[in-house]
Amino acid sequence: MQFHQPNADFFVPDGTAPEAAIARTTHLCIAAHQDDIEIMAYHGIAECFGRADRWFSGVVVTNGAGSPRTGIYGNYTDAEMQQVRIVEQRKAAYVGEYGFQAQLGFSSGQVKNPRETAVVEDLKKILLAARPNVVYLHNPADKHDTHIGVMLRAVAALRAVRGETRPEKVYGCEVWRDLDWLPDDVKQVLPASARSNIAASLVGVFDSQVSGGKRYDLATAGRRLAHATYYASHGTDEESAINFAMDLTPLVDDPALSVTDYVLGRIDLFRADVEKRVRGLG
Repeated sequence: MQFHQPNADFFVPDGTAPEAAIARTTHLCIAAHQDDIEIMAYHGIAECFGRADRWFSGVVVTNGAGSPRTGIYGNYTDAEMQQVRIVEQRKAAYVGEYGFQAQLGFSSGQVKNPRETAVVEDLKKILLAARPNVVYLHNPADKHDTHIGVMLRAVAALRAVRGETRPEKVYGCEVWRDLDWLPDDVKQVLPASARSNIAASLVGVFDSQVSGGKRYDLATAGRRLAHATYYASHGTDEESAINFAMDLTPLVDDPALSVTDYVLGRIDLFRADVEKRVRGLG
């Protein structure tokens, strides 16, 4: 499969032919950066791990430029660091038994430019070849601009191919903002308890980030544990780890639905829930 960027990377951990590797995909994550997939979409990885009838695959849209560098990576150039991150993402794909791992190599500036068509074209090509049942995206309340850019380009691609392939579920997932604020009746609960050893390894292989001073390995596990513990106040925990997500399926089902209006509607539900409780007991 040909992509727009000359530095794009395509990897199939088990050596299956690329066309077959893409076609077997049932769960697909489209994320901004290396390690985002492993933080936001472990639910899909665990759903497919060790299964012959389900395959999780990942797409990283940006090239990983501009990441912090300390310790053994302190003297690396930005270009060298990008190569480190590509290799780390391949390691994660191998550990997680992904169907395939694509790294499209766009800059953050390209991703955040609504007039940049190449990003959407590459994503359309992948979606048409994979025809996934479940798609994991960044959520539109995330506070990282590049994450929002990737989400918007992915929604545009999903809308463009909806006449030929449409996933059953599209989740907007947590990275740079939790979704515990969503009212429980609209909150998508994604169990992440299975194979905690694999979950830890997937984030841990990104040594350039963890050693660079960002303990994503501990923070990711802590968030999942906190969500599981604080999810229900009047019941015992059924899961030891949970991620929350926003249901983005309506954005694909209805291309006329504004992404901005949709996420602000979810914020309004949160506001109404808080107001009802405070006024009701005041």
